[in-house]
Formats: sequence, C-alpha cells, structure tokens
Amino acid sequence: MFRSLHMKLMLIILLLVTSLMAVVGAFLTTSVSSFYINTFYQQMSEMFSEDRRDFVVSLRSEAAQEDGAARIQEILDTNAGELGIDYRTRNYYILDGRTGAYLGGSADEDAMPREQTANLLTARNAVAQGNALLVGDQSDITADYMDVAIPILGGDNAFIIYILDNKDTVSDLNAQLLTIIMQALVIGLLISLLLSYLLSKTMVSPIEKLTAGAERVAAGDFDSELPVESTDEIGILTGTFNEMAGVLQETLAAVENERDKLDTLFLHMTDGVVAFNHEGQLIHCNPAATDMLHRSVDSTFTYGDFFEEVYPFREMLEMQRPNYKEAEITAGGKNLELYLAPFSDQADGGVLVVLHDVTEQHRNEERRKEFVANVSHELRTPLTNVRSYAETLRDANGDIPTDMANSFLDIIINETDRMTHIVQDLLTLSRLDSNQTELVLSRFAFAEAIGSVVRANAIAARNHSHTLTCGTLEDLPLIVGDRSRLEQVMMNIIGNAIKYTPDGGHIQVSAGSTETEVWMEVCDDGIGIPEKDRDRIFDRFYRVDKARSRESGGTGLGLSIARELVQRHDGTLALAPHEGPGTTVRLTLPIAGPAST
Repeated sequence: MFRSLHMKLMLIILLLVTSLMAVVGAFLTTSVSSFYINTFYQQMSEMFSEDRRDFVVSLRSEAAQEDGAARIQEILDTNAGELGIDYRTRNYYILDGRTGAYLGGSADEDAMPREQTANLLTARNAVAQGNALLVGDQSDITADYMDVAIPILGGDNAFIIYILDNKDTVSDLNAQLLTIIMQALVIGLLISLLLSYLLSKTMVSPIEKLTAGAERVAAGDFDSELPVESTDEIGILTGTFNEMAGVLQETLAAVENERDKLDTLFLHMTDGVVAFNHEGQLIHCNPAATDMLHRSVDSTFTYGDFFEEVYPFREMLEMQRPNYKEAEITAGGKNLELYLAPFSDQADGGVLVVLHDVTEQHRNEERRKEFVANVSHELRTPLTNVRSYAETLRDANGDIPTDMANSFLDIIINETDRMTHIVQDLLTLSRLDSNQTELVLSRFAFAEAIGSVVRANAIAARNHSHTLTCGTLEDLPLIVGDRSRLEQVMMNIIGNAIKYTPDGGHIQVSAGSTETEVWMEVCDDGIGIPEKDRDRIFDRFYRVDKARSRESGGTGLGLSIARELVQRHDGTLALAPHEGPGTTVRLTLPIAGPAST
C-alpha cells in the first residue's frame, strides 16, 4: 500500500503537518509556562523591591513587635491583591526564620510542600547570615509549582514570607491550549489529507500515465501518444517520452527490417552459417548448415562437437578481427570449406562459422581432368593410326599393293572423319555451355517429328535385323521448340538403341501427353546399362562399353549434347525404370516451349 507514490506523498504531507503542529504545541505550552513564571517572579520582585520600600519597611517594623507574625499577616492580607493571592492557586505562608515552623498564612500548613524547597533554604541561609537582601527566587520550569521566600528581619525576630503558586492556572491553560491544538491538528489533518490527495493526484496522475505508456512501449505498442497537459517538468518529460518512443519505434523497425533481411539471407543462402556464443553454445544455424553437416543441429550442439579439432575455440575468441581461419573438412560425403572468425571483440562475443560446399567444385575439377584426359585419349588414338598408316605408305616407296594402300587410305579417312566428329561435338558442347547456340523456335507437331525420326532409322534397324516399332501417335498436341534440335536428340536416342542392341533385337518407340507436357520413350532389349553406370551415362566421353562404342564410331558425347539441348527446352532426358534386359530412355518436353532461349 505504502509503496505507491500517491500514498507516499500523502503520508509525507500528513507527517509534516503533524510534526509542525507538535512543534507549535510544545512551543506554545512552554511559552505559556515561561510567561507565567516570569510574570510571577516579576510581580514578587516589584512588591519587595526598593521601589516599594515603605511596604518592606512596614513588614520589618511589624516583625520587630512581639506578635510580629500576626502583624505581618495583616499587612499581607491587606496587600493580597497586589501579591496575586487568590487563596486557591496562590497562597502565602509566614514561617519562623530560624526553625521554619509554620506561624500563619492564607492557607493551612498542609498546603505547603512537605520538603523544603531550594528557595526556602536560601531564605533560611539569609536569616542565619543576617542578610535581609538575600531572597529565594530560583525558578524551575519543570516543577509543578512556583515559589518565592523573602527573609524579614526585625530586631531579634526573624520571619520568612513564603509565597507559593501551585500552577493550576498554568496547567488549566495548557490543557485548554492542548485541546485547541489537538482540535486544530485534527481539522488540519483532514484539510491536509484532502489537499495532499489533490496535490498528489495532480503530480502522480501524469507519472501513472507515463508508467502505463512505458509499459505499452515495453510490450511493443508505439502507436499511442501521451497527451502533454502541462508545461512544467512533467510536461517536458512527457514530451521527451513521446519523442523517445518515436525514435525507439523507428530504431526497432530498422532493426527488425535488418533482422528480417538477415533471416531471409541466412534461410535461403546456399552457404551454411553457424554461430556460437562465448561459451561455445549454439545461437544460430541456417538450414544449409544443417544439410551440409549431415546431422541434427539443435540447442545441444556446441562448437566442440564438430569444430574443436579444426581450430580450438579459445584461440578463436582471442583472435583479433578482421582475422579469420580457413579449413576444409569432409562431412556426410561432402567436401566443406570452412571460414571461422570471431564476430565481436567484446568479452561476451562468439565465433561465426561459414560453411561452403565445394563438393561440386571438386567433382567438376575431377570431371574437367577426366574430360581433358578423355579428349587427349580420343584424339591420340586416331592421330596415332593416321600417323602410322601415313608413315607406312611413305616408307613403302610403292611396294605396297594398290588394294592394301587403298585400305590404308580408307582407314586414314575414317580416322580423320572420327576426329572431325569429335571436334564438331566438342564445339557444339562449347557453344551450349556458353549459351552461344540459339534455338529456332516454332510450333510443330510432336507426332510428325517422332515419325520422321523413326522412318530415318528404319534402314539402320533392318541392317541389324532389328524390329523397330512405333506406337500410336494420334492425339499428340503441337509443341513449341527447335524441331531440328529435338529431332537430333531423338536420332541420338534411337540410334544408340540400334547400336547397342544385338542383331535381331526389338526397339519400341512410344509417346503420350498430359495437360502441360509431352513425352517419348525408346525401349530396347539390348545390353542395358549396369546400375553403377546409370548416374554417369550422360557424362561427357563416358561409355559403358568403350570398345564397342569406338567400333561403332561413337564419340561418347552424344548423350551429353542431347541432355544439354533438352534442358535448353526446359525438358528432361533420363533413364526410365526398365524390367528385364535392355534400356528405356524417356524424353519429356513442355508443350508451351522453353521459358527462355
């Protein structure tokens, strides 16, 4: 309850008013008591001073008489008004100066203090010393009475006039004053309570609004602006808070925008990104990194689980930016290139690991080396044959029979043609790789293209005693593409089926369509393709049966060129599932043609 600023302000004001009234009350009661004491002693001093010498002389002359006590009492009764004797709160007593015995007075002896006061002792000392001027008039504000003792010496007689005031008047006045103060305190507290409530409400309400606004801002609500209701410090604070909320909203929006960009970048980038905090615990991992590491990457994954052997974590944290470390590892059959670097120079920084999959690069490098080796091998064999037969003809000096010489020349011509085909195929692949081959697109009948290619290969099939059949080509739609290039692909597929099927085999051509694409399949019962070679059958210079391929005049580039041309048409060329001996090759093309040439 008292933790509220509203209640604290009210409590402070109430305590302040209470403290102030308590101080005023104590001051007033003390002042009243001091005033009465001072008035009492001033009155006594005036009555027994030299200014009233006749009064004092008459007291001393009467004291010298035999019945001095009675005579003094008569004088005091006569001057009771000037002495303030009211016979209730203030009385006088006539005492024997030497023994202190009660001789008379305005009240009974029982009304006197039981013990002699300091003023009575002072007066008795004055009598003993014969000093009539030594008067007992010591005051004590803490005592519950006021008194004065005056020694009266007359001849051999000595008396003490003792005047005693029991402070009942002062006590009554203080009691009434205390009652007034308490009443004023109660009324003042009620008024202060109301005023403090209004004042604290005026001061706390803007602060409460600021608090509510801060809570909304903390919850992410930046749309509500606090009204500025005053021009004082709280109003300035409210205006500053509104400006701060606006700046904070813009800053958070910019941060959120940058974070979304980074999240999108990390989510879709092909490189893997893994981040660890200063304790080596995972704080970020994108899908690419999970795929590259070929393992589950969750909150339990740490730097030491995978990268500690590559480079120690503590040494990475101590590394100064922008230095970094490179390494290469193998994970899940993939070659990964790593870049490790600290992402902060602060004590609470961490380590960022970027993973780059170089498996394809390594594979391409191997293929490039293999391609160069294959090209060298494919060209070296015919060149060797051409050179050897040419040298034989040159060194024979006409001794070789004409038929043998012509046979040698035919071999030279065949080998030359073979090299020409290799070079032409390499140039075709080069133009396809560099996008220098433009497709001449037109709308044509897919069925007519298939029928034309089947008829063109009919003679070659009969030469090998093959049975070449073609299924129904009705209801095939028109397609958009480069007809000559696609017929080249079909020729290659059917030609390979004829070449690699033993004599007397069967070759079946079928075709069909869907709403968006057409397809053609060439199925044979030839030598087939082993499972281990199926993934590489479309690689350049790759042959399943190298010897037979060379005998048939193949370069090993036909299927590679065919696949490149089909891909340029946004289609696919692949091996289809096949039961029994032989192979089935499937060509699929979009009806609408390629998206771009």
